[in-house]
Amino acid sequence: MPGGAKSKRATPPTRADRPVRVKAGSGNVFADLGVPNPDLALAKAELVRRIRTLIADRKLTQAKAAAVLGLDQPKVSALVRGRVEGFSLDRLFRLLTALGQRVEIAVRPAGGAAGAVVVA
Repeated sequence: MPGGAKSKRATPPTRADRPVRVKAGSGNVFADLGVPNPDLALAKAELVRRIRTLIADRKLTQAKAAAVLGLDQPKVSALVRGRVEGFSLDRLFRLLTALGQRVEIAVRPAGGAAGAVVVA
């Protein structure tokens, strides 16, 4: 419309205009995402986080970490990127002991209706 009033078009709503629904998590992201065996997945994730932290704190290259852990470098690479397929809890415990850590397993009453797996 030359020389006239500008046309006003309704702008479509954006994501920012829509209300956001928030749901409280269960405390286990793997359970919230529907991952099979969520307690096992969470325990493995915590153990791997600790292994990754120990490797970083010692400033080990993946090749040096592989030598310490008795793995090949590609397995260390996968592990530090969170790829835990093929790593059992027992194997992760052995990796932690190879890094000079003491692994303790404690069994206690859950105190609630359901039991839980906790890495502390």
